[in-house]
Amino acid sequence: MSKTTKLSGFSKTMMIVVLLIGTFCTVLNQTLLATALPKLMSTFDVSTATVQWLTTGFLMVNGIMIPLSAYLATTVNTKWLYIGSMTIFLGGTILAYTAPTFGALLAGRLVQALGVGIAMPLLQTIMLTIFPAESRGAALGLTGIVIGVAPALGPTLSGWIIDKYQWRDLFGMIIPIMVVVIILALFFMQPIIKTKKQKIDWLSLVLSTFGFGGLLFGFSSAGNDGWTSTKVLVSLIVGAIITGLFIWRQLVIPKPFLELRVFKIGEFTLSAVLSSIVMIAMLGVETVLPLYLQIAHGMSALHSGLTLLSGAVVMALMSPLTGKTFDVMGGKRLATTGMVILTLATLPFMWLTLDTPTIYIVFLYAIRMFGISMVMMPVTTSGMNALPDHLIADGTASNNTARQVASSIGSAIMITLLTNVTNNAEPAKHLLKAAPLDYKQQYLNASLDGYHAAFAFSLVFAVIGVILTFFLKDHQAHSKDIDPKDFNQKGGDAA
Repeated sequence: MSKTTKLSGFSKTMMIVVLLIGTFCTVLNQTLLATALPKLMSTFDVSTATVQWLTTGFLMVNGIMIPLSAYLATTVNTKWLYIGSMTIFLGGTILAYTAPTFGALLAGRLVQALGVGIAMPLLQTIMLTIFPAESRGAALGLTGIVIGVAPALGPTLSGWIIDKYQWRDLFGMIIPIMVVVIILALFFMQPIIKTKKQKIDWLSLVLSTFGFGGLLFGFSSAGNDGWTSTKVLVSLIVGAIITGLFIWRQLVIPKPFLELRVFKIGEFTLSAVLSSIVMIAMLGVETVLPLYLQIAHGMSALHSGLTLLSGAVVMALMSPLTGKTFDVMGGKRLATTGMVILTLATLPFMWLTLDTPTIYIVFLYAIRMFGISMVMMPVTTSGMNALPDHLIADGTASNNTARQVASSIGSAIMITLLTNVTNNAEPAKHLLKAAPLDYKQQYLNASLDGYHAAFAFSLVFAVIGVILTFFLKDHQAHSKDIDPKDFNQKGGDAA
Protein backbone atom coordinates (compact mmCIF):
# COMPACT_ATOMS: atom_id res chain seq x y z
CA MET A 1 0.00 0.00 0.00
CA SER A 2 1.35 3.41 -0.94
CA LYS A 3 1.73 6.26 1.50
CA THR A 4 -0.02 9.53 0.92
CA THR A 5 1.88 12.79 0.73
CA LYS A 6 1.39 15.55 3.31
CA LEU A 7 0.91 18.86 1.57
CA SER A 8 2.13 22.31 2.51
CA GLY A 9 -0.21 25.23 1.94
CA PHE A 10 1.51 26.22 -1.32
CA SER A 11 1.66 22.65 -2.67
CA LYS A 12 -1.99 22.10 -1.83
CA THR A 13 -3.06 25.33 -3.52
CA MET A 14 -1.07 24.67 -6.68
CA MET A 15 -2.31 21.11 -6.93
CA ILE A 16 -5.92 22.27 -6.63
CA VAL A 17 -5.31 24.92 -9.30
CA VAL A 18 -3.86 22.33 -11.71
CA LEU A 19 -6.73 19.95 -10.94
CA LEU A 20 -9.40 22.59 -11.51
CA ILE A 21 -7.93 23.96 -14.75
CA GLY A 22 -7.31 20.56 -16.31
CA THR A 23 -10.64 19.07 -15.31
CA PHE A 24 -12.47 22.26 -16.33
CA CYS A 25 -11.14 21.84 -19.88
CA THR A 26 -12.22 18.21 -20.00
CA VAL A 27 -15.71 18.70 -18.56
CA LEU A 28 -16.22 21.74 -20.83
CA ASN A 29 -16.35 19.26 -23.70
CA GLN A 30 -19.66 17.83 -22.48
CA THR A 31 -21.45 20.79 -24.08
CA LEU A 32 -18.70 22.38 -26.18
CA LEU A 33 -20.48 21.35 -29.40
CA ALA A 34 -23.97 22.42 -28.24
CA THR A 35 -24.33 25.46 -30.52
CA ALA A 36 -22.04 23.93 -33.16
CA LEU A 37 -24.35 21.00 -33.94
CA PRO A 38 -26.29 22.76 -36.75
CA LYS A 39 -22.99 23.73 -38.40
CA LEU A 40 -21.67 20.17 -38.09
CA MET A 41 -24.96 18.80 -39.48
CA SER A 42 -24.47 20.81 -42.68
CA THR A 43 -20.71 20.22 -42.86
CA PHE A 44 -20.97 16.43 -42.67
CA ASP A 45 -24.54 16.11 -44.04
CA VAL A 46 -25.95 14.21 -41.05
CA SER A 47 -29.30 14.33 -39.23
CA THR A 48 -30.08 15.86 -35.83
CA ALA A 49 -30.19 12.45 -34.17
CA THR A 50 -26.91 11.41 -35.79
CA VAL A 51 -24.97 14.55 -34.91
CA GLN A 52 -26.27 14.20 -31.35
CA TRP A 53 -23.95 11.18 -31.01
CA LEU A 54 -21.10 13.67 -30.63
CA THR A 55 -22.67 14.53 -27.27
CA THR A 56 -24.48 11.30 -26.40
CA GLY A 57 -21.51 9.12 -27.37
CA PHE A 58 -19.21 11.32 -25.33
CA LEU A 59 -21.47 11.01 -22.28
CA MET A 60 -21.93 7.28 -22.87
CA VAL A 61 -18.19 6.49 -22.87
CA ASN A 62 -17.77 8.89 -19.97
CA GLY A 63 -20.43 6.98 -18.05
CA ILE A 64 -18.82 3.64 -18.87
CA MET A 65 -15.39 4.81 -17.72
CA ILE A 66 -16.50 6.31 -14.41
CA PRO A 67 -17.09 2.91 -12.70
CA LEU A 68 -13.49 2.06 -13.56
CA SER A 69 -12.31 5.26 -11.88
CA ALA A 70 -12.76 3.90 -8.33
CA TYR A 71 -10.55 0.90 -9.13
CA LEU A 72 -7.93 3.11 -10.80
CA ALA A 73 -7.96 5.65 -7.95
CA THR A 74 -7.14 2.94 -5.39
CA THR A 75 -4.55 1.07 -7.49
CA VAL A 76 -2.69 3.75 -9.49
CA ASN A 77 -0.56 6.57 -8.10
CA THR A 78 -2.74 9.71 -8.03
CA LYS A 79 -0.18 11.84 -9.81
CA TRP A 80 0.31 9.50 -12.75
CA LEU A 81 -3.39 8.66 -12.99
CA TYR A 82 -4.24 12.33 -13.41
CA ILE A 83 -1.45 12.91 -15.91
CA GLY A 84 -2.53 9.80 -17.80
CA SER A 85 -6.14 10.98 -18.00
CA MET A 86 -5.02 14.39 -19.27
CA THR A 87 -2.77 12.76 -21.88
CA ILE A 88 -5.60 10.54 -23.15
CA PHE A 89 -7.88 13.55 -23.35
CA LEU A 90 -5.22 15.51 -25.24
CA GLY A 91 -4.89 12.65 -27.75
CA GLY A 92 -8.64 12.64 -28.39
CA THR A 93 -8.67 16.41 -28.77
CA ILE A 94 -5.92 16.28 -31.41
CA LEU A 95 -7.82 13.53 -33.27
CA ALA A 96 -11.01 15.60 -33.26
CA TYR A 97 -9.11 18.73 -34.37
CA THR A 98 -7.67 16.94 -37.41
CA ALA A 99 -10.78 14.82 -38.20
CA PRO A 100 -11.49 14.61 -41.96
CA THR A 101 -14.85 12.83 -41.56
CA PHE A 102 -17.75 12.67 -39.11
CA GLY A 103 -16.62 9.18 -38.07
CA ALA A 104 -13.15 10.47 -37.19
CA LEU A 105 -14.64 13.39 -35.27
CA LEU A 106 -16.84 11.00 -33.31
CA ALA A 107 -13.82 8.78 -32.60
CA GLY A 108 -11.92 11.78 -31.24
CA ARG A 109 -14.85 12.64 -28.98
CA LEU A 110 -14.97 9.09 -27.63
CA VAL A 111 -11.24 9.12 -26.85
CA GLN A 112 -11.71 12.46 -25.08
CA ALA A 113 -14.44 10.87 -22.98
CA LEU A 114 -12.04 8.15 -21.80
CA GLY A 115 -9.91 10.82 -20.15
CA VAL A 116 -12.86 12.77 -18.74
CA GLY A 117 -14.34 9.60 -17.23
CA ILE A 118 -11.22 9.30 -15.08
CA ALA A 119 -10.47 12.98 -14.40
CA MET A 120 -13.87 14.17 -13.21
CA PRO A 121 -14.44 11.63 -10.39
CA LEU A 122 -10.73 11.80 -9.50
CA LEU A 123 -11.07 15.54 -8.86
CA GLN A 124 -13.96 14.97 -6.47
CA THR A 125 -12.22 12.09 -4.70
CA ILE A 126 -9.06 14.15 -4.15
CA MET A 127 -11.02 17.15 -2.85
CA LEU A 128 -12.99 14.94 -0.45
CA THR A 129 -9.74 13.33 0.72
CA ILE A 130 -7.74 16.47 1.47
CA PHE A 131 -10.58 18.40 3.15
CA PRO A 132 -12.31 17.38 6.42
CA ALA A 133 -16.06 16.74 6.44
CA GLU A 134 -16.91 20.07 8.08
CA SER A 135 -15.40 22.07 5.20
CA ARG A 136 -16.27 19.81 2.28
CA GLY A 137 -19.14 22.04 1.22
CA ALA A 138 -16.77 24.88 0.37
CA ALA A 139 -14.33 22.44 -1.25
CA LEU A 140 -16.97 20.91 -3.48
CA GLY A 141 -18.24 24.41 -4.17
CA LEU A 142 -14.97 24.91 -6.04
CA THR A 143 -15.52 21.58 -7.74
CA GLY A 144 -18.96 22.84 -8.74
CA ILE A 145 -17.29 25.53 -10.82
CA VAL A 146 -15.87 22.71 -12.91
CA ILE A 147 -18.84 20.34 -12.98
CA GLY A 148 -21.49 23.05 -13.27
CA VAL A 149 -19.91 26.10 -14.92
CA ALA A 150 -17.86 24.29 -17.58
CA PRO A 151 -20.91 22.64 -19.22
CA ALA A 152 -22.87 25.90 -18.86
CA LEU A 153 -20.10 27.88 -20.58
CA GLY A 154 -19.76 25.38 -23.43
CA PRO A 155 -22.66 26.63 -25.61
CA THR A 156 -21.51 30.26 -25.45
CA LEU A 157 -17.90 29.44 -26.22
CA SER A 158 -18.84 27.16 -29.12
CA GLY A 159 -21.15 29.82 -30.57
CA TRP A 160 -18.38 32.42 -30.51
CA ILE A 161 -15.86 30.04 -32.10
CA ILE A 162 -18.29 28.86 -34.80
CA ASP A 163 -19.20 32.41 -35.83
CA LYS A 164 -15.70 33.87 -35.72
CA TYR A 165 -13.50 30.92 -36.66
CA GLN A 166 -13.78 27.30 -37.81
CA TRP A 167 -15.37 24.43 -35.92
CA ARG A 168 -11.93 22.78 -35.63
CA ASP A 169 -10.83 25.63 -33.40
CA LEU A 170 -13.21 24.34 -30.74
CA PHE A 171 -10.61 21.64 -30.21
CA GLY A 172 -7.52 23.53 -31.32
CA MET A 173 -7.83 26.12 -28.56
CA ILE A 174 -7.75 23.38 -25.90
CA ILE A 175 -4.57 21.66 -27.10
CA PRO A 176 -1.99 24.20 -25.78
CA ILE A 177 -3.85 24.53 -22.47
CA MET A 178 -3.73 20.78 -21.93
CA VAL A 179 -0.02 20.66 -22.75
CA VAL A 180 0.63 23.30 -20.06
CA VAL A 181 -1.59 21.42 -17.56
CA ILE A 182 0.33 18.19 -18.11
CA ILE A 183 3.66 19.96 -17.60
CA LEU A 184 2.43 21.64 -14.40
CA ALA A 185 1.03 18.34 -13.14
CA LEU A 186 4.50 16.81 -13.39
CA PHE A 187 5.65 19.32 -10.76
CA PHE A 188 2.62 19.88 -8.54
CA MET A 189 0.47 16.73 -8.55
CA GLN A 190 1.09 14.47 -5.55
CA PRO A 191 0.08 10.90 -4.57
CA ILE A 192 -2.87 11.79 -2.33
CA ILE A 193 -5.01 8.64 -2.30
CA LYS A 194 -3.74 5.46 -0.63
CA THR A 195 -3.30 2.69 -3.19
CA LYS A 196 -3.12 -1.06 -2.93
CA LYS A 197 -2.72 -3.98 -5.29
CA GLN A 198 -5.97 -5.58 -6.34
CA LYS A 199 -7.18 -7.49 -9.37
CA ILE A 200 -9.74 -6.00 -11.68
CA ASP A 201 -12.90 -8.01 -12.30
CA TRP A 202 -12.84 -8.11 -16.09
CA LEU A 203 -16.27 -9.71 -16.35
CA SER A 204 -17.77 -6.75 -14.47
CA LEU A 205 -16.00 -4.34 -16.82
CA VAL A 206 -17.46 -6.16 -19.84
CA LEU A 207 -20.94 -6.26 -18.32
CA SER A 208 -20.74 -2.55 -17.44
CA THR A 209 -19.63 -1.60 -20.94
CA PHE A 210 -22.27 -3.58 -22.83
CA GLY A 211 -25.03 -3.00 -20.29
CA PHE A 212 -24.82 0.79 -20.04
CA GLY A 213 -23.69 1.03 -23.65
CA GLY A 214 -26.71 -0.97 -24.88
CA LEU A 215 -29.16 1.19 -22.97
CA LEU A 216 -27.62 4.44 -24.18
CA PHE A 217 -27.39 3.19 -27.76
CA GLY A 218 -31.07 2.21 -27.72
CA PHE A 219 -32.27 5.53 -26.35
CA SER A 220 -30.10 7.49 -28.78
CA SER A 221 -31.07 5.41 -31.84
CA ALA A 222 -34.77 6.01 -31.24
CA GLY A 223 -34.37 9.50 -32.72
CA ASN A 224 -33.54 8.10 -36.16
CA ASP A 225 -35.27 4.73 -36.07
CA GLY A 226 -38.32 5.22 -33.82
CA TRP A 227 -39.23 3.52 -30.53
CA THR A 228 -40.71 0.45 -32.26
CA SER A 229 -37.58 -0.25 -34.31
CA THR A 230 -36.14 -3.73 -33.83
CA LYS A 231 -32.68 -2.25 -33.35
CA VAL A 232 -33.92 0.07 -30.62
CA LEU A 233 -35.97 -2.54 -28.79
CA VAL A 234 -33.20 -5.16 -28.91
CA SER A 235 -30.63 -2.64 -27.67
CA LEU A 236 -32.83 -1.56 -24.77
CA ILE A 237 -33.81 -5.09 -23.74
CA VAL A 238 -30.30 -6.54 -24.02
CA GLY A 239 -28.83 -3.48 -22.31
CA ALA A 240 -31.30 -3.77 -19.42
CA ILE A 241 -30.60 -7.48 -18.97
CA ILE A 242 -26.82 -7.06 -19.01
CA THR A 243 -27.05 -4.08 -16.65
CA GLY A 244 -29.12 -6.22 -14.30
CA LEU A 245 -26.44 -8.92 -14.41
CA PHE A 246 -23.79 -6.30 -13.73
CA ILE A 247 -25.67 -5.03 -10.67
CA TRP A 248 -26.22 -8.58 -9.38
CA ARG A 249 -22.53 -9.42 -9.76
CA GLN A 250 -21.44 -6.30 -7.86
CA LEU A 251 -23.62 -7.32 -4.94
CA VAL A 252 -22.37 -10.92 -4.68
CA ILE A 253 -18.62 -10.76 -5.28
CA PRO A 254 -16.36 -9.83 -2.31
CA LYS A 255 -14.42 -7.12 -4.18
CA PRO A 256 -16.83 -5.51 -6.64
CA PHE A 257 -15.80 -3.50 -9.67
CA LEU A 258 -18.28 -0.78 -8.60
CA GLU A 259 -19.29 -0.75 -4.93
CA LEU A 260 -23.07 -0.51 -5.21
CA ARG A 261 -23.63 -1.26 -1.53
CA VAL A 262 -23.10 2.44 -0.87
CA PHE A 263 -26.69 2.81 -2.08
CA LYS A 264 -27.81 1.07 1.11
CA ILE A 265 -27.23 4.43 2.79
CA GLY A 266 -30.42 6.37 2.16
CA GLU A 267 -28.94 9.88 2.23
CA PHE A 268 -26.32 8.90 -0.34
CA THR A 269 -28.91 7.28 -2.63
CA LEU A 270 -31.19 10.29 -2.45
CA SER A 271 -28.33 12.64 -3.25
CA ALA A 272 -27.34 10.52 -6.27
CA VAL A 273 -30.92 10.57 -7.61
CA LEU A 274 -31.23 14.34 -7.14
CA SER A 275 -27.83 14.94 -8.77
CA SER A 276 -28.96 12.86 -11.75
CA ILE A 277 -32.21 14.80 -12.07
CA VAL A 278 -30.35 18.12 -12.00
CA MET A 279 -27.89 16.94 -14.66
CA ILE A 280 -30.78 15.85 -16.89
CA ALA A 281 -32.43 19.24 -16.40
CA MET A 282 -29.19 21.10 -17.17
CA LEU A 283 -27.58 19.15 -20.02
CA GLY A 284 -30.85 18.32 -21.78
CA VAL A 285 -31.98 21.93 -22.02
CA GLU A 286 -28.45 23.08 -22.91
CA THR A 287 -28.64 20.72 -25.89
CA VAL A 288 -32.17 21.57 -27.05
CA LEU A 289 -32.30 25.33 -26.43
CA PRO A 290 -29.50 26.27 -28.90
CA LEU A 291 -31.31 24.28 -31.60
CA TYR A 292 -34.51 26.22 -30.88
CA LEU A 293 -32.72 29.57 -30.97
CA GLN A 294 -30.92 28.83 -34.24
CA ILE A 295 -33.79 27.12 -36.08
CA ALA A 296 -36.89 28.90 -34.74
CA HIS A 297 -35.33 32.34 -34.17
CA GLY A 298 -32.75 32.15 -36.95
CA MET A 299 -29.95 33.11 -34.55
CA SER A 300 -26.30 32.58 -35.31
CA ALA A 301 -24.29 30.12 -33.25
CA LEU A 302 -22.65 33.04 -31.43
CA HIS A 303 -25.92 34.74 -30.48
CA SER A 304 -27.52 31.50 -29.33
CA GLY A 305 -24.44 30.83 -27.21
CA LEU A 306 -24.48 34.33 -25.72
CA THR A 307 -28.09 33.76 -24.73
CA LEU A 308 -26.90 30.95 -22.47
CA LEU A 309 -23.93 32.89 -21.07
CA SER A 310 -26.00 34.34 -18.23
CA GLY A 311 -26.51 30.85 -16.83
CA ALA A 312 -22.77 30.15 -16.81
CA VAL A 313 -22.10 33.40 -14.97
CA VAL A 314 -24.76 32.58 -12.37
CA MET A 315 -23.23 29.12 -11.81
CA ALA A 316 -19.73 30.59 -11.43
CA LEU A 317 -20.90 33.07 -8.82
CA MET A 318 -23.22 30.77 -6.92
CA SER A 319 -21.27 27.48 -6.67
CA PRO A 320 -18.73 28.66 -4.05
CA LEU A 321 -21.48 30.50 -2.13
CA THR A 322 -23.80 27.51 -1.97
CA GLY A 323 -20.88 25.34 -0.88
CA LYS A 324 -20.12 27.61 2.07
CA THR A 325 -23.83 27.89 2.90
CA PHE A 326 -24.08 24.11 2.99
CA ASP A 327 -21.32 23.93 5.62
CA VAL A 328 -23.47 26.18 7.82
CA MET A 329 -27.05 25.04 7.27
CA GLY A 330 -26.94 21.69 5.48
CA GLY A 331 -28.49 20.75 2.16
CA LYS A 332 -32.24 20.28 2.61
CA ARG A 333 -33.44 23.89 2.50
CA LEU A 334 -30.94 24.75 -0.24
CA ALA A 335 -32.03 21.80 -2.38
CA THR A 336 -35.77 22.31 -1.90
CA THR A 337 -35.56 26.02 -2.73
CA GLY A 338 -33.33 25.33 -5.71
CA MET A 339 -35.60 22.62 -7.17
CA VAL A 340 -38.68 24.83 -6.78
CA ILE A 341 -36.89 27.66 -8.60
CA LEU A 342 -35.77 25.23 -11.34
CA THR A 343 -39.31 23.92 -11.79
CA LEU A 344 -40.94 27.36 -11.94
CA ALA A 345 -38.32 28.62 -14.41
CA THR A 346 -38.71 25.55 -16.65
CA LEU A 347 -42.51 25.81 -16.88
CA PRO A 348 -42.58 28.86 -19.25
CA PHE A 349 -40.46 26.96 -21.80
CA MET A 350 -43.60 24.92 -22.50
CA TRP A 351 -45.08 27.95 -24.26
CA LEU A 352 -42.16 29.23 -26.30
CA THR A 353 -43.20 30.60 -29.70
CA LEU A 354 -41.43 31.83 -32.81
CA ASP A 355 -41.72 35.36 -31.41
CA THR A 356 -40.69 34.82 -27.79
CA PRO A 357 -38.35 37.71 -26.85
CA THR A 358 -34.72 36.70 -26.48
CA ILE A 359 -34.32 38.66 -23.24
CA TYR A 360 -37.15 36.59 -21.76
CA ILE A 361 -35.27 33.36 -22.60
CA VAL A 362 -32.03 34.79 -21.16
CA PHE A 363 -33.80 35.63 -17.91
CA LEU A 364 -35.52 32.24 -17.58
CA TYR A 365 -32.32 30.34 -18.35
CA ALA A 366 -30.36 32.32 -15.75
CA ILE A 367 -33.06 31.61 -13.15
CA ARG A 368 -32.91 27.89 -14.00
CA MET A 369 -29.16 27.84 -13.47
CA PHE A 370 -29.56 29.74 -10.20
CA GLY A 371 -31.82 26.93 -8.98
CA ILE A 372 -29.46 24.23 -10.25
CA SER A 373 -26.51 25.82 -8.43
CA MET A 374 -28.42 25.51 -5.15
CA VAL A 375 -28.92 21.78 -5.66
CA MET A 376 -26.00 20.23 -7.52
CA MET A 377 -23.01 20.38 -5.18
CA PRO A 378 -24.91 20.68 -1.84
CA VAL A 379 -26.73 17.39 -2.37
CA THR A 380 -23.54 15.75 -3.66
CA THR A 381 -21.68 16.87 -0.52
CA SER A 382 -24.52 15.69 1.69
CA GLY A 383 -24.40 12.25 0.12
CA MET A 384 -20.63 11.92 0.29
CA ASN A 385 -20.54 13.04 3.93
CA ALA A 386 -22.92 10.20 4.72
CA LEU A 387 -20.22 7.67 3.75
CA PRO A 388 -17.29 6.42 5.84
CA ASP A 389 -13.93 7.69 4.59
CA HIS A 390 -12.79 4.38 3.08
CA LEU A 391 -15.81 4.43 0.72
CA ILE A 392 -15.21 7.93 -0.66
CA ALA A 393 -13.67 6.71 -3.94
CA ASP A 394 -16.40 4.09 -4.39
CA GLY A 395 -19.12 6.59 -3.52
CA THR A 396 -17.72 9.16 -5.94
CA ALA A 397 -17.61 6.59 -8.74
CA SER A 398 -21.13 5.31 -8.01
CA ASN A 399 -22.59 8.81 -7.78
CA ASN A 400 -20.88 9.97 -10.97
CA THR A 401 -21.88 6.80 -12.81
CA ALA A 402 -25.52 7.31 -11.91
CA ARG A 403 -25.34 10.98 -12.85
CA GLN A 404 -23.59 10.46 -16.20
CA VAL A 405 -25.74 7.53 -17.31
CA ALA A 406 -28.90 9.40 -16.32
CA SER A 407 -27.83 12.60 -18.09
CA SER A 408 -26.83 10.62 -21.20
CA ILE A 409 -30.18 8.85 -21.32
CA GLY A 410 -32.05 12.04 -20.45
CA SER A 411 -30.36 14.05 -23.20
CA ALA A 412 -30.94 11.25 -25.70
CA ILE A 413 -34.64 11.03 -24.80
CA MET A 414 -35.08 14.80 -25.14
CA ILE A 415 -33.51 14.79 -28.61
CA THR A 416 -35.56 11.72 -29.53
CA LEU A 417 -38.78 13.41 -28.39
CA LEU A 418 -37.83 16.55 -30.30
CA THR A 419 -37.10 14.57 -33.47
CA ASN A 420 -40.10 12.23 -33.35
CA VAL A 421 -42.70 14.86 -32.43
CA THR A 422 -41.35 17.18 -35.14
CA ASN A 423 -41.38 14.41 -37.74
CA ASN A 424 -44.94 13.37 -36.85
CA ALA A 425 -46.23 16.94 -37.13
CA GLU A 426 -44.27 18.15 -40.15
CA PRO A 427 -46.20 19.00 -43.34
CA ALA A 428 -46.44 16.79 -46.39
CA LYS A 429 -43.44 17.00 -48.69
CA HIS A 430 -45.51 17.97 -51.76
CA LEU A 431 -46.21 21.35 -50.11
CA LEU A 432 -42.53 22.21 -50.45
CA LYS A 433 -43.04 22.82 -54.17
CA ALA A 434 -46.74 23.69 -54.22
CA ALA A 435 -46.69 26.21 -51.37
CA PRO A 436 -43.16 26.74 -50.04
CA LEU A 437 -44.10 29.55 -47.63
CA ASP A 438 -46.89 27.48 -46.09
CA TYR A 439 -44.52 24.52 -45.85
CA LYS A 440 -41.92 26.60 -43.99
CA GLN A 441 -44.50 27.94 -41.52
CA GLN A 442 -45.98 24.50 -40.88
CA TYR A 443 -42.51 23.01 -40.44
CA LEU A 444 -41.57 25.67 -37.88
CA ASN A 445 -44.80 24.98 -36.01
CA ALA A 446 -43.99 21.27 -36.05
CA SER A 447 -40.54 22.06 -34.66
CA LEU A 448 -42.13 24.07 -31.86
CA ASP A 449 -44.21 21.03 -30.92
CA GLY A 450 -40.99 19.06 -30.69
CA TYR A 451 -39.31 21.63 -28.46
CA HIS A 452 -42.36 21.79 -26.20
CA ALA A 453 -42.29 17.99 -25.80
CA ALA A 454 -38.59 18.06 -24.90
CA PHE A 455 -39.08 20.82 -22.32
CA ALA A 456 -42.09 18.96 -20.87
CA PHE A 457 -39.82 15.99 -20.25
CA SER A 458 -37.39 18.22 -18.34
CA LEU A 459 -40.27 19.73 -16.35
CA VAL A 460 -41.51 16.32 -15.21
CA PHE A 461 -38.11 15.48 -13.75
CA ALA A 462 -37.88 18.86 -12.04
CA VAL A 463 -41.21 18.24 -10.29
CA ILE A 464 -40.01 14.80 -9.16
CA GLY A 465 -36.87 16.47 -7.81
CA VAL A 466 -38.92 18.93 -5.73
CA ILE A 467 -40.76 16.06 -4.07
CA LEU A 468 -37.57 14.13 -3.32
CA THR A 469 -35.86 17.07 -1.60
CA PHE A 470 -38.37 16.86 1.26
CA PHE A 471 -36.81 13.52 2.22
CA LEU A 472 -33.34 15.00 2.72
CA LYS A 473 -32.07 15.45 6.26
CA ASP A 474 -32.14 18.93 7.81
CA HIS A 475 -28.41 18.87 8.59
CA GLN A 476 -25.58 17.28 6.67
CA ALA A 477 -24.48 13.84 7.77
CA HIS A 478 -20.78 13.24 8.42
CA SER A 479 -18.80 10.14 7.65
CA LYS A 480 -17.93 9.77 11.33
CA ASP A 481 -21.62 9.15 12.02
CA ILE A 482 -21.37 5.83 10.14
CA ASP A 483 -19.90 2.88 11.96
CA PRO A 484 -17.10 1.48 9.72
CA LYS A 485 -18.09 -2.00 10.89
CA ASP A 486 -21.24 -1.63 8.81
CA PHE A 487 -19.03 -2.29 5.78
CA ASN A 488 -16.01 -4.44 5.21
CA GLN A 489 -12.80 -2.74 4.12
CA LYS A 490 -13.75 -2.69 0.51
CA GLY A 491 -17.29 -1.72 1.35
CA GLY A 492 -18.91 -5.12 1.64
CA ASP A 493 -22.28 -6.15 2.95
CA ALA A 494 -23.93 -3.99 5.52
CA ALA A 495 -24.11 -5.56 8.91
